[in-house]
Amino acid sequence: MTTTAKGLPGLRGLTGVDLGPGAWMQVTQERIDGFADAADDHQWIHTDPERAAAGPFGGTIAHGYLTLSLLIPLFSDLLVVEDVRMSVNYGLDKVRFPAPVPSGAKIRLSGKVVEVLDVPGDGVQLSCDFTIEIAGSVKPACVARAVYRHYA
Repeated sequence: MTTTAKGLPGLRGLTGVDLGPGAWMQVTQERIDGFADAADDHQWIHTDPERAAAGPFGGTIAHGYLTLSLLIPLFSDLLVVEDVRMSVNYGLDKVRFPAPVPSGAKIRLSGKVVEVLDVPGDGVQLSCDFTIEIAGSVKPACVARAVYRHYA
């Protein structure tokens, strides 16, 4: 279920709120190949299914940074922010990739708002702890603390 925050007052009330899990998303080989083109990272473990089948993961895997970039669409399924002038990705405090995402796997995001701070310029900073899980895997694909700023 998606949480909706109305303006800065709505965001200020989110400390400690559990967001998720969200919907499953399949990570296709086409998406992996597209990311390889965009990032100019064509390492065989990502883009050569034949060679990767004999490699350490038994097939191609998503780039860690592709998995991280999927926070954007996955997070939009968890939280909608209304009545703000602008929202920006302010950065990351910590990121780890405990398990690879095999091509064709499904992932989903869970998150928790851990801190909400007022910032200069009539803004609010939201820090969220995220876990991207892989369907059928004990280990997550990614754990990260992301920081967003929203301005009235």
